[in-house]
Amino acid sequence: MMKTLFLQPPSFEGFDGGAGSRYQARREIRSFWYPTWLAQPAALVDGSKLIDAPPAGIGLETVLSEARRHDLVVIHTSTPSFASDVKVAQALKDANPALRIGFVGAKVAVQPEESLRDGAAIDWVARNEFDFTVREVAEGRDLAGIDGLSWRNPAGVIAHNRDRAILEDMDQLPFVTEVYKRDLRIEDYFIGYLKHPYVSLYTGRGCKSRCTFCLWPQTVGGHRYRVRSPGHVAEEIALAKRYFPQVREFFFDDDTFTDDLPRAEAIAREMGRLGVTWSCNAKANVPRETLKVLKDNGLRLLLVGYESGNQKILHNIKKGLRIEVAKKFSRDCHDLGIKIHGTFILGLPGETRETIEETIRYAVEVNPHTLQVSLAAPYPGTVLYQQAVANGWLDTAHAELIDAHGVQMAPLHYPDLSHTEMFDSVEAFYRRFYFRAPKIAAILGEMITSPQMMVRRLREGREFFQFLRERQTAA
Repeated sequence: MMKTLFLQPPSFEGFDGGAGSRYQARREIRSFWYPTWLAQPAALVDGSKLIDAPPAGIGLETVLSEARRHDLVVIHTSTPSFASDVKVAQALKDANPALRIGFVGAKVAVQPEESLRDGAAIDWVARNEFDFTVREVAEGRDLAGIDGLSWRNPAGVIAHNRDRAILEDMDQLPFVTEVYKRDLRIEDYFIGYLKHPYVSLYTGRGCKSRCTFCLWPQTVGGHRYRVRSPGHVAEEIALAKRYFPQVREFFFDDDTFTDDLPRAEAIAREMGRLGVTWSCNAKANVPRETLKVLKDNGLRLLLVGYESGNQKILHNIKKGLRIEVAKKFSRDCHDLGIKIHGTFILGLPGETRETIEETIRYAVEVNPHTLQVSLAAPYPGTVLYQQAVANGWLDTAHAELIDAHGVQMAPLHYPDLSHTEMFDSVEAFYRRFYFRAPKIAAILGEMITSPQMMVRRLREGREFFQFLRERQTAA
């Protein structure tokens, strides 16, 4: 087995490159998802080490020192961070010329040829679902015989091996919490709407929805929801409870945990038996009966992608959701005491000044506990990207997804809606949602009843206003 380092490289200050984030960027408040997509293959490779540089505050010199002691480095990359990650890879090669370097992630899964061509220090990239592909590389096998691999042969010629069969038995995967315990400091991971400290993991991969903008199902996970058994999930959560007694919440980061309602209820009952607080991603169509089962067994919060308040836009992006259904779901959650973190996207196909206003009013009506407002990002490999290129919505001057500081940009434009208008509308959205008397009162009430929440909200408030100032400068 090659001595293997799994690396989320140093990048922009505060940059969240973790695969759990909807978009790789700096957040309005300091946020970091767990590097679960790296931890999973790391759990398969004996003697490996995982470094998640951004949340740990680890700089390049430390990484270079580690690289000198390893045979293989596996780097998780993304479209926004690829150029920076290639520079890190070259620095690693300069420090250890014998080092083999592989890249994984959605970017290289859909652009293997271009990635190898643009990154001279990259020896191979693993396409699509890469866990066992990486393990076979680390075992020292002949690269020519490893499914799912694109690589540079000794003559410098790029070769593409056949695709790897998709993993069906998800219980074959070892627990990522073993790697978290070994290599990470869980207090480094913050998400504004989750209790701190938290731990997140996957109970399945893939999403049956066909949202045109969503990166992971279209590049790595696929559109079939392949799952771990409820008992397997419960066993890992029980282990995590022992490893991390300080954890206040567990988060299931499946694209849509509620895609399989009977299984979601079965896992919920396991969580109730374990006595843990937990949250998950959900579509805004979960029936009240299921919501009650989840709530009665420890569910605290649902992360819900509302996206837009305009039904035509939801049809355009193949969301498969009716606004009236989402409104009823939201009322049910409020009635049952389930908190919602709502995510909205501005700049999707069909967006106008009027639909932006419609979405802001919609957000106020469904009134999630907290929200995130993002700009539509056409990642390579998605239908949205194909549409943007074909229709001229994406031009060279705005093709980057983030600015020089890692803040998300507005890469799309439409005949009656400019980049600048979309970019500015994010701040307007946040201000109109949060700067309302009822919302301010709710936040103050939360702070008064919890000293820990008081400290946290004050910190997040400072970060939020700093974020708005930086966006104004960028504009």
